Amino acid sequence: QIHLAESEGGSVQAGGSLRLSCAASGRILSINGMGWERQAPGKQREMVAHITSGGETKYADSVKGRFTISRDNAENTVYLQMNSLRPDDTAVYYCHLDYNTVWGAFDYWGQGTQVTVSS
Repeated sequence: QIHLAESEGGSVQAGGSLRLSCAASGRILSINGMGWERQAPGKQREMVAHITSGGETKYADSVKGRFTISRDNAENTVYLQMNSLRPDDTAVYYCHLDYNTVWGAFDYWGQGTQVTVSS
């Protein structure tokens, strides 16, 4: 079993900041990468940021320069620092885990945490 402990999101005004965290635990042999996806009402889920075990990062164009993803490999935890938040960042944010077990590679998502940005 896998468990992803996501931090609470929150509500902020435009221009504010929030930090999300997600800690992975369970039957994990190794982690290939972790990241965040989000889904706004009426929209498709999209990748926000991803970081590999080697530290390579990838961001959605809409968040580049504003969001920073980082990872604590020892704690199997990923962080998302969100600055200069905009109303269109409002969404449910889901932690994503790309991991290996003795049976193969799998993906797992958290239950999601709400981030609301008001204008």
